Amino acid sequence: MDRIQQLKAYLAASPTDSFLQHALGLEYIKLGEEEQARVVFQELLAANPGYVGTYYHLGKLLERTGNTEEAIRVYQEGMEQATIAGDQHALGELRAALEDLIY
Repeated sequence: MDRIQQLKAYLAASPTDSFLQHALGLEYIKLGEEEQARVVFQELLAANPGYVGTYYHLGKLLERTGNTEEAIRVYQEGMEQATIAGDQHALGELRAALEDLIY
């Protein structure tokens, strides 16, 4: 069973597990299936906007696919969530990604 199938099986048992959803999105990226990854990341953030690590990966994916304005919005939302969570590391990474993109 490949990793995507394994993660989907785990998600069938725990459909709201944000870690598993995030991991599935990353696996799709590894396979070059960026549209699938985007959908997984967006669904994850819709259900759990506080899962801060996903904003960075979704933003980078959007950058790669030419969706600059949407990437900016995702980074900004991620920075807001990181601030709420008190996650200074994530806040710094998101801020750096945003600055790299717009400057």
